[in-house]
Amino acid sequence: MSEQHDNTDAQNNPEATPIDDNQTQTQESVTIDIDSASVETLSPEQTRIFELENELAAAKQALSDQKDGALRAVADGENAKRRAAAEIDKARKFALERFAGDLLPVIDNLENAIRFADRENEALKPILDGIDMTQKSFISTVEKNGLEVINPQGETFNPEHHQAMSMQESADVAPNTVLAVMQNGYIINGRLLRPAMVMVSKAPENNAPVVDTEA
Repeated sequence: MSEQHDNTDAQNNPEATPIDDNQTQTQESVTIDIDSASVETLSPEQTRIFELENELAAAKQALSDQKDGALRAVADGENAKRRAAAEIDKARKFALERFAGDLLPVIDNLENAIRFADRENEALKPILDGIDMTQKSFISTVEKNGLEVINPQGETFNPEHHQAMSMQESADVAPNTVLAVMQNGYIINGRLLRPAMVMVSKAPENNAPVVDTEA
């Protein structure tokens, strides 16, 4: 009679009935089977659309990668072109600078021949005129290739372009004025090739005694 009572309690109180683990696993497997079935229910057309979308995304990514690679290649080519042009220009200027430096003694000799010649001698006048024309033509030719003459007569002394060989007192000009140019300087393509050798003025020293005119 007690067993009949227990069965009756179990029927009246479902919560007291133990749940079998096998029953739970069966329910989970049923849920999984339903989800899998819902995925597998795609039609062939939907499957093909899904594949095409994936292929399109892959193609877009490949195109983007190729575009980036092409842009980098173009940029690298432009950089290489600029570097090569800069190296060529640098080599040309360096070669021209060396060539101009080798020509400076020739220019100096022509200038000295004109400077120290006896211009009062009529027999030398045709020769001096020829030397003067040669010197001017020579300077004009090298100036076309970037050479500039530095002749700062009467200008303020510039230590970047002038080299002071001596100083002389002068009350006629302001201090640090170039009184005389002993040798011209030269600049080529904006770079100093040789400084001008000059004589610079300085303020005179007033050592005369002061006279009291009121005494």
